Amino acid sequence: MTADSAPATPAPPQSFEQAMAELAQLVTQMESGALPLEASVAAYARGSELVKYCAAQLEKVESQVKMLEGDMLKPFSDDEATQ
Repeated sequence: MTADSAPATPAPPQSFEQAMAELAQLVTQMESGALPLEASVAAYARGSELVKYCAAQLEKVESQVKMLEGDMLKPFSDDEATQ
């Protein structure tokens, strides 16, 4: 690699589902043990980015649900499950 060429930055995921699918693929590749060291480090870094993206998406959706539900949110109890 020359000083002029930087590694290509993968595009951000278009959706939560796409990020999860890419993350699952990365995990499978890493668990196979077939990736060279540099590729494993790059896959780990990309996986970390995807985890952060997914966590942010989940927090965003959780905030939306809380806002929509307002005071109607209450803990699920075993009594409700048996009714």
